[in-house]
Amino acid sequence: MEAEKVRQIFRLVSEKQISVEDATEIINNSGFTDLGFAKIDTERNKRTGVPEIIYGEGKTAEQIIGIVEAMLEKQNNILVTRVDSQKAKEVRKSLPQLHYDEVSEMLLWEKNPVAKTIGKIAIVTAGTSDLKIAEEAAVTAEAFGNSVVRIYDVGVAGIHRLFARIDEIRAAQVVIVIAGMEGALASVVGGLVSSPVIAVPTSVGYGTAFNGMAALLTMLNSCATGITVVNIDNGFGAGYSASKINHLAEAAK
Repeated sequence: MEAEKVRQIFRLVSEKQISVEDATEIINNSGFTDLGFAKIDTERNKRTGVPEIIYGEGKTAEQIIGIVEAMLEKQNNILVTRVDSQKAKEVRKSLPQLHYDEVSEMLLWEKNPVAKTIGKIAIVTAGTSDLKIAEEAAVTAEAFGNSVVRIYDVGVAGIHRLFARIDEIRAAQVVIVIAGMEGALASVVGGLVSSPVIAVPTSVGYGTAFNGMAALLTMLNSCATGITVVNIDNGFGAGYSASKINHLAEAAK
């Protein structure tokens, strides 16, 4: 810790604005909790406005339980992504307070639910096959206090379905467009709305879709302006980014 910051802490103690115990905790705070198999970033919420999120894939149920229990000492709401149903079942034996969403494969514990925004995030999918990624984005955005509108199965193969919901899409502060196959839906929506569009390519599609590469390249090469593209199947990243944009718009009102 910088010497100047230590002096400030001593001054606060001398002025009785904080206790000696609080000062000791601040000085000894390394910014993370070391569990041996994981180092939990306890300062992320202060730096970024959003606490650390647990990526469940590749972690054992026991590791997830240990991380959640340690995080509960510092934060109220817990979000765990990419957890299959069997692993979720094992985790919930020790932490039944965690709600499991089977579609998005996410665990969520809202000890103190966040008030929902007035501005909405519209989540638009090309097909039902994109539902898992769409719900990952939706659950993420809702966990961060956003109002979400789901507009599913409106791909370009039946574009009249999109036009039937276009007013709802245009009313959103941010639009997340999720599509596999050739990924054309993001360009179509991008040319119809004034809001920022976050495009999510999915790994849905036949052989030459190359597990989402075709959709990714289409979205990156879109001629529609204002489109930002996240990684293949990254519903969480889209929901997180949309939340930040939506909250900026909310704060500006």
